[in-house]
Amino acid sequence: MSKYLIGPTFKFDNMRNRHTVGVLLSVWIFLGLHSLTTLAAQNIPYEMVSLNGQTFYKYSVKSGEGLYAVSRAFSVPVSELLKYNPAAKDGLKNGQELLVPANKTSLQTPVSSSSSQQAPVDQNNTFQHTVSRGETVFSIAQMYNTSVTEIYRYNPGSQDKIVEGQVIVIPQRKIISSVKEENYRFHTISAGETLYAVSRTYKLKPEDVIVANPGLSVETFQAGKTIRIPFFESNEIFTPYTGEVEQTKNVLHTVRRKETLFSLAQKYDVSQDDIRKVNPSISDSKLKTGMTLVIPVKVSPQSVAQNNLAQESKANLLLQQTKTSPSVDVIKVGFLMPFLDKSDNNHIRIQEYYEGFLMALLKLKNEGLSIELYTFDIGSVNDTKKLESLLGTMEMQSLNLIIGGFSEKEIKVMSDFAKAQNIKYVIPLPTKSNEVLNNGQIYQVVTPQSYFYTKASNVFVQAFKNANVIIASAKGENDKDDFIGILKNDLQQKKIKYSSVTVGDDFSTAVLPFLTQYKDNVIIPTTGKSAPLRKIIEGMVPVQRDHPEYVTRLFGYPEWQSYNSHFQTDYHQFGTYFYSYFFVDEKSSAVQNFNDDFKKWYKRTPLNTYPKYGMLGYDTALFFLTAIRRYGVNFEENIDQVNVNTLQFAFHFDRVNNWGGFINTGLYLVCYEPDSEIITKVDKSR
Repeated sequence: MSKYLIGPTFKFDNMRNRHTVGVLLSVWIFLGLHSLTTLAAQNIPYEMVSLNGQTFYKYSVKSGEGLYAVSRAFSVPVSELLKYNPAAKDGLKNGQELLVPANKTSLQTPVSSSSSQQAPVDQNNTFQHTVSRGETVFSIAQMYNTSVTEIYRYNPGSQDKIVEGQVIVIPQRKIISSVKEENYRFHTISAGETLYAVSRTYKLKPEDVIVANPGLSVETFQAGKTIRIPFFESNEIFTPYTGEVEQTKNVLHTVRRKETLFSLAQKYDVSQDDIRKVNPSISDSKLKTGMTLVIPVKVSPQSVAQNNLAQESKANLLLQQTKTSPSVDVIKVGFLMPFLDKSDNNHIRIQEYYEGFLMALLKLKNEGLSIELYTFDIGSVNDTKKLESLLGTMEMQSLNLIIGGFSEKEIKVMSDFAKAQNIKYVIPLPTKSNEVLNNGQIYQVVTPQSYFYTKASNVFVQAFKNANVIIASAKGENDKDDFIGILKNDLQQKKIKYSSVTVGDDFSTAVLPFLTQYKDNVIIPTTGKSAPLRKIIEGMVPVQRDHPEYVTRLFGYPEWQSYNSHFQTDYHQFGTYFYSYFFVDEKSSAVQNFNDDFKKWYKRTPLNTYPKYGMLGYDTALFFLTAIRRYGVNFEENIDQVNVNTLQFAFHFDRVNNWGGFINTGLYLVCYEPDSEIITKVDKSR
């Protein structure tokens, strides 16, 4: 074993390295804000007001009502109510007036009681899934442990495409595994259904459903959303709970002299047969004085309803609870990578990632943070025996955070370990693994392509909704077809017109008829490759020279930042934009300081790669250790509040479903300002 000291040299072998850094740790704990009651049905219209172009209902709070109750009654997320009523975060008072956004509501009978539920849906064989942005048939199949073929079989039209908001049918998984924690089925929440009703349907406690769905909350427990149901057998059939109209409770009765079955039946308003059923040993002829009997006394429907309402309110409170987030004096981090596996020279990039990671640790140490870092080489990417052995040690089981894994096999092993030990796990580099879809402990740093394209398309539509959009197709080049398909669909949805033109040797002649002097003209190639881009630029030069009345811009892709300085000059000429989840402003003082420190520490300059792996390691360490420092080990409750000054990466983590982990959907819009050397990057993550 060799010790590593944070300093000017890098030394590593295949034994464990343990690093201790820092002094103090401070933690903020996010507290729950609201209590929950049930909102009575409203049968009268509400006064409507308009403020800043937004229409609202004016709603007067009734005695005992909470935010959750109002949220459910108006079908408006709690976050929306708080946005327009910030004082409500301290609780609601009788008579308090709330502004409820009218254009986002659908007034209905409140859904806090199971009596308001729609007709129950049989979900024993299939359930429904509403497609979200960025999802593909393949990712949905992975999410629900089924196959693409099965989804196609139940949804024939999905072979062509699926779109956001589309409802598709998914077959329930038939369990073969005997491992209890893997025994799940899925349930689509119906309109009016409550957490209590779901738990009664499956004979579970509401707490069981919450544990199986770490992302479940007031805002995510909504009609049409899917949740995971634990602890079932593959052949078990469930009947949807609709609320009992009649129940019984057992009362103990001590028999007195001369009492008979007949007199007891009359006294308690039950039949003699009902008494016999629960007391099989009693004699029909005569009861003995002093004998204790169980009497199944009927409970009135009103009492049942009151009990159900109380149970529903209690269950709904679980949706508002914030996880306890214990502070730690010393953050224990495991860094597990195949440092010595030289296949495809990945070990060079991994080493530089680690070097940047250590530089962030020194910065945090200087800010007073205490960290224990356990670094391991985990062997070959195709052999996980060494990794499995390492994870069996007591040191690994006491970690607060794991960062690492390169191959799908390694990620699977580490994912299972993180889930079993309840440890946050960061997948730091690009991966084809889909473990994030079914493990609530995972944070995937590099955005999957499908999510990336949908985010980029949304950013484009918002930024250029008033522009003249021209899509430039390059023959034989289709590397951006997926993005262009999503973009065209979004433009159509927003009723934004676009034109198409072919990239050829005389692009200026081809594009000229599609330009307008009344709007900015934004040209988007269907490929990110440099040769077609060069043809577009060469064609636009004479257009810009001969037709100054036209304002033209280019919009493109992350790889554009890797092209040579001649392209960079051209980008400025046309006021070029491109989207990317990473970008380095080389003129930034923070970037220059990092490069200087890196060279001082490691006696070389960082690799010229896109992205830059040293900065990726630095940004990742800074983000996640800051999250634990501020919000404790269960920082996911406050992940949106974690803001750090990264060098390269945009970070914004979204949970993929109610039971899965988080993916980074951070994105920059980079602009080369026209007629200048200024480059701006705007964080469009939120």
